[in-house]
Amino acid sequence: MLNSISISPVFVFDLEQALDFYVGKLGLEVSADSDLGTMRWLTVRVPGQPGRDILLEKPGPPGMDEKSAAQVRDLVSKGATGFTVGFTTDDCWKTYSDLKSRGVEFTEEPVDRGLRNRRRPARSLRQPDSHRPAGGSAGGRHPLTVS
Repeated sequence: MLNSISISPVFVFDLEQALDFYVGKLGLEVSADSDLGTMRWLTVRVPGQPGRDILLEKPGPPGMDEKSAAQVRDLVSKGATGFTVGFTTDDCWKTYSDLKSRGVEFTEEPVDRGLRNRRRPARSLRQPDSHRPAGGSAGGRHPLTVS
């Protein structure tokens, strides 16, 4: 019987840039960073939350051939990969302000959407690669959902 999810992948184009974003700006911690020879295994997580990691995965071998990797990069750059990661917070406005001061981009300010708004800083936090939001404003980036 399965009882938890331990790793969720997020495709990134540049591991160092992704590391700076997830650790330097969002405040996550590195949970693993290993050179496996054929790839770098780089995972991050919310500090103090072992057991639920985000694999920062560069599309390519050994997980997929180069043709497939090119297709994945194309989809990611169009914002067509769908939902990736959801975060929670106790104070959406404080988190929004703190992340914005660290240089994190948002496509919108927090909006009162009802009962759970206290835990929803934004549905529009942008990761560093040149992704567009799923709704697609030109020059935007694929949103990470923070709920």
